[in-house]
Amino acid sequence: MMHHRSSTKVAISGAAGNIGYALLPLIASGYVFGDTVPIELRLLEIPHALKSLTGVKMELEDSAYPCLSNVLCTADPLEAFDNADCIILVGGFPRKKGMARNDLIQANTKIFTEMGAAIDEVASPNVKVLVVANPANTNCLVALNEASNIPTKNFCALSFLDHQRAKAQIAKRLGVSTARVKNVIIWGNHSETQYPDPLTDGYCIRDDGSEIPLVSLLKNDIEWVTNDFISIVQNRGKSVIEVRGNS
Repeated sequence: MMHHRSSTKVAISGAAGNIGYALLPLIASGYVFGDTVPIELRLLEIPHALKSLTGVKMELEDSAYPCLSNVLCTADPLEAFDNADCIILVGGFPRKKGMARNDLIQANTKIFTEMGAAIDEVASPNVKVLVVANPANTNCLVALNEASNIPTKNFCALSFLDHQRAKAQIAKRLGVSTARVKNVIIWGNHSETQYPDPLTDGYCIRDDGSEIPLVSLLKNDIEWVTNDFISIVQNRGKSVIEVRGNS
C-alpha cells in the first residue's frame, strides 16, 4: 500500500513578479524544503496580474517538478494563506525612481496590515513568515502586529541583500573574491539608517586559509569605511533603480 505524505503549503505574494518568478522553481524543485517533501504552491497576486500569474502556473506545470503537488492562483489572501505552513511576502508597493525606503512605508502599511490580518485569521498556527518586500523590517513589524495568534519568532525580515552589498564593496576595495570576506554585519533597520559594519567581527581568508581581521586590512582606509562605504551600502538600492529604472 502506498502512503502519501501530506503537502507543505507554501504561499507567495507577488508571485508573478521578477523575484517570485526566480523563487518559484527553487521551491518547486525541492531545493528549499527537500526533494522528498510534496509542495502545494499558493500564488497570490493583485487582480490585474492574475493573467500573468496563470502563465507562471503553466510553466510550473510544464516543468513537471516531482515535488509539486498543486498550484493555486488567487487574488484573495484568505484563500492563499488558508492553513499555510510557510508564507513568503514578496509583493509590496514597488520602489520607484527617486524613492527612499521611508517613502515606501506609508504605501506598504495598508498592504501588510491586510496580509497580517489574513495570516492571523486562516494560516497554520505554526506558520513561518518571511518578509521580502522593502522596507522589509517595517513591513514585517506591521504584519506581525496584526497576527496576534502567531508567535512573533515565526516572522522574519530578509536583510541579506544589504549584507551582500556590504560584502561586495569590501571585496572590491581589497581586490579579493567575495568568498574570502566573512562576518560583515548590518546593524539597524533595512533602510538608509542601517549601519554596515565590516570592522567589529569581519575577517578575510588568506591564500593559506588563515584569517586576517578586516580592521587590520582596512586600517589605512578608515576614512572610506566610515564615510563612502556606509553611504554606498545605505543607498545602493536607490542607486540601482536610478540606473535600471525599476527595482
